[in-house]
Amino acid sequence: MAQSDLIIFDCDGVLIDSELIACRTDAACLAEIGIAISAEEIMDRYVGVSASAMLTDIELRHGRSLPPHFADTLHGRIAAAFETDLMPMQGVETALHALPSRRCVASSSAPERLHHSLSLTGLLRYFDPHIFSATQVARGKPAPDLFRFAAAAMQAAPETCLVVEDSVAGVEAALAAGMRVIGFTGGGHCRPGHSERLRAAGASAVCDDMRSLPGRVSAA
Repeated sequence: MAQSDLIIFDCDGVLIDSELIACRTDAACLAEIGIAISAEEIMDRYVGVSASAMLTDIELRHGRSLPPHFADTLHGRIAAAFETDLMPMQGVETALHALPSRRCVASSSAPERLHHSLSLTGLLRYFDPHIFSATQVARGKPAPDLFRFAAAAMQAAPETCLVVEDSVAGVEAALAAGMRVIGFTGGGHCRPGHSERLRAAGASAVCDDMRSLPGRVSAA
């Protein structure tokens, strides 16, 4: 198959090993207001979707409104946890140096969190200013809006784009946008069976080590 014109990376769980940190922080903050939900359940239900979509669903599922400014509190707690615990995905810089295609980020996270986390991990220089957030479109993943928006901004046809995603919602979004997608399972949040879940969602290949990504991209 022809070389991809554009590689679109998800951020959390792909470029940075952040999902486990975020899910544990989510669970702790929710417990403080009397909502019992484990980090594992948050991973199963909400990895790949925006924080606003997660909190809206939690309100519906638990039949109560969250306190005013809870989202801001949660954002601050996650940002503080990132300051001490966040790491780039192992091997990601090696992969980025080896990939010849143009690249960008398309993430469910808010722009402020994206710039903060990519700056902390030294990865901002590989993508800035080509960083796109679900806050820029009407519908987040698994809808295709974000990936289509990123491709249009980068002047790339969807069929020439390849997406790297760690979540089922992200894989579904990429396919709905008419793009090929490689699943990534190297994050600390990925549990047994995750490769199979991503393949079942439509990923054409799956890798668990960023250093093997260039080879997967060449074969995709």
